[in-house]
Amino acid sequence: MITTTGLTKIYGADGSRGRQITALDGVDLHVREGEVYGVIGQSGAGKSSLIRCINLLERPTAGTVSVAGQDLTALAGRGPRAGKELRQARSRIGMVFQHFNLLSSRTVQDNVELPLEILGTSGKERSRKALELLDLVGLADRAGAYPAQLSGGQKQRVGIARALAADPKVLLSDEATSALDPETTRSILQLLRDLNRQLGLTVLLITHEMDVVKSICDSAALMEKGRIVESGTVSELLATPGSELAAALFPVGGEAAGPDRTVIDVTFQGEAATQPVISQLSRTYNIDISILGAAIDTVGGLQVGRMRIELPGRYEDNVVPIGFLREQGLQIDVVDASDAKPELAKEAVK
Repeated sequence: MITTTGLTKIYGADGSRGRQITALDGVDLHVREGEVYGVIGQSGAGKSSLIRCINLLERPTAGTVSVAGQDLTALAGRGPRAGKELRQARSRIGMVFQHFNLLSSRTVQDNVELPLEILGTSGKERSRKALELLDLVGLADRAGAYPAQLSGGQKQRVGIARALAADPKVLLSDEATSALDPETTRSILQLLRDLNRQLGLTVLLITHEMDVVKSICDSAALMEKGRIVESGTVSELLATPGSELAAALFPVGGEAAGPDRTVIDVTFQGEAATQPVISQLSRTYNIDISILGAAIDTVGGLQVGRMRIELPGRYEDNVVPIGFLREQGLQIDVVDASDAKPELAKEAVK
């Protein structure tokens, strides 16, 4: 549904004074139709530039952007006809902003109607559509209110309704929950997931909050310094040895008590998360196991957990117990294989 290839954005590349800043550095991204895709990264990673280039609010310096099979970058700056096609393509992309961007002089209903006014929709149809959308986001009784009379969560719901006014196929969310309290954030995220399922929307959201990815995303990408350094479905990432995203989603800590100890991270998914695998390991091999840290949560309706445990002895002494855990379908990452033999260290990160 959304594909970027070699997407690059360099601010100051037009020859204006000041140093050039590379916000995007050859970004390749693919978001499948009907999924919720999260792009996460620290401030300055390039997330906002990415989402603004996808709907061409910012013109990329290089690379291409395709939405629903249409190359938007091919339409940019190609004359009146191409400009009209670009505007039509943009109307199929909804945008939800961090700070709502509602017009204070307009009622809630009028704010939702604004995109339809721009598209030339009749007044009667605008009113019908706006009221329908306000009902969809749970604000049917606030149609005549003004933004100043709404809470932050209500304002964001109006912003979402407005973004849906032109029946978009894609919804872009630019840090839509970062200005909200935790409870309101959960309700807005649930609304986005419900809209994704009810309307078949493809949702691309950017965030710096891991809980957002954990709550509703099917797939995710990690951005650093204008590049995507890791991407995939959440379940694939959790099963990828050494995944930064998986470690950040389920952080566990703890260090070995001494040099003759092996520390491993164990990732559980689905039914395995409820099985007494660690106690079975202890009984089967008659070894004492120390639990250094653990985290468990539900991701995409699937229970997922990570646990850091310490086994007595060096890695080569624990090849069989670690193999037992892998046989149970668990993802095993050796935290420190520096004392292992080269061939064992390679096996440790498979």
